[in-house]
Amino acid sequence: MNTTVKRSLVGLVFLAVMVGSLLWGQGLWIPVFVVILTESMWEFFSITTGAKRRPAHWAAEALACALFILSMLVAEEVLPPAWMSLGLVGLMLLMLVMVLDHTDFKDYAYIFTALLYIGLPVALSPFMVFKGETFDGTLMLAFFIVIWASDTGAYCFGMLFGQKLWPAKLCPAISPKKSWAGAVGGMVASLLAAYILKLVGWLPYSLVHVLILAAVMNVLGVFGDLFESLWKRQAGVKDSGNLLPGHGGLLDRFDSSLFAMPAGYVYLLLNGLI
Repeated sequence: MNTTVKRSLVGLVFLAVMVGSLLWGQGLWIPVFVVILTESMWEFFSITTGAKRRPAHWAAEALACALFILSMLVAEEVLPPAWMSLGLVGLMLLMLVMVLDHTDFKDYAYIFTALLYIGLPVALSPFMVFKGETFDGTLMLAFFIVIWASDTGAYCFGMLFGQKLWPAKLCPAISPKKSWAGAVGGMVASLLAAYILKLVGWLPYSLVHVLILAAVMNVLGVFGDLFESLWKRQAGVKDSGNLLPGHGGLLDRFDSSLFAMPAGYVYLLLNGLI
């Protein structure tokens, strides 16, 4: 099969799964996001510590999944918020393991990085979709659309204008292909997508808040992309994994979201919009 066709088909399936999980309901959303959580952490471990410390990797992923379940139960108002403190207890237990097995501190530093970088943002995602017993994936889907629009705009502008008209690179030491033309294109596309989402009622806030929200998510999404690129460059790999043929791993697909989505949600919280 042609590489372009394969990449396109995989991209369409990925898009269908993501949109379907957010519109279908929690019965699909929960397993999809558990896979995103565990596979993304596993890919990060694979490019940093490799096969070493597998029991610690499993413990870290189990802790992230436990925090995901706790977040869901608290968001559904089944448990009071105080139960979230169990996540700290689990983190301290992992620290105890590190003290008892201190033969290579750097490996555990990678494990804690995975928990903070991947585990925490995904594990807290239930607060975006659960309002008591009600599941509503509209806000998260709107966030994804803004992020996807940013990525698409950056790619198109980078290809059209970043080669000859405006070849200045955004951060050549980390990601040589990213240009300032692409960065501007990503910002324009994300602002346009957010404006359309406001018109259809998926971002029911004032125009000023919607545009600021999109700009914040765009900038943090770029940093998220560069952050993952930094790890891959250190590991000497092109992709975080090969789960998605033609697209790399799941971490490659969600690197922007890990920074952009928490930033967008915090913006709405700080302004009393949710």
